[in-house]
Amino acid sequence: QVRLVESGGGLVQAGGSLRLSCAASGRTFSSYAMGWFRQAPGKEREFVAAISGSGDNTYYADSVKGRFTISRDNAKNTVYLQMNSLKPEDTAVYYCAARTAYSGGYSNIWSYGYWGQGTQVTVSS
Repeated sequence: QVRLVESGGGLVQAGGSLRLSCAASGRTFSSYAMGWFRQAPGKEREFVAAISGSGDNTYYADSVKGRFTISRDNAKNTVYLQMNSLKPEDTAVYYCAARTAYSGGYSNIWSYGYWGQGTQVTVSS
């Protein structure tokens, strides 16, 4: 069982930055690939970024590539999402998730079995 708690969301102006954190419980954190997803009002939850268990490999949605950076610190059981050059369309609830199945690639929402409660990010124009 893995418990995930996100933090770091808030209100920021367009062009600004935020760093989200996701703290995980448990002693097997490094064995899980981790992902960030987001869900805007009236829209489906979508993939943002993912990172392998070792941190050696990262993956991004085209919409955030070059602006967002995912990283992890396995000693602290924490995964981060650094968000720069934020746009109003980045407004959403952001969720971190631990990957528990290995099908469909890192962007496959159904391959993630543990989820946090989400943190709101609002970007004003």
